[in-house]
Amino acid sequence: MTATTTEKSEKSATTAEKTGARTPEAASVITGARERIDTLDDRIIGLIQERMAVSAVIQDARIASGGRRVNLSREMEVLGHYRDALGKPGTGLAMTLLELCRGRV
Repeated sequence: MTATTTEKSEKSATTAEKTGARTPEAASVITGARERIDTLDDRIIGLIQERMAVSAVIQDARIASGGRRVNLSREMEVLGHYRDALGKPGTGLAMTLLELCRGRV
């Protein structure tokens, strides 16, 4: 084998190991799709951070007015919205999101 053939073989093996694909074409599709997922994840994280900041403003206003930090009826609305949109797993996702947005006690 030549150095070039060996390098291609090693690169192909590495790509296959990373993607689980059995063909270079499938590895290429998977690699591109994973890059897109990484971009989406970055956007989702940014949106969650933005939601946390907005939630903090709401909590500060509620507490300053003599209210409680958490509004349980609003949280139930959020849980229902996520459940309706995403099914049962949406409820778990919403619970995690609400926990992140409650801030520190």
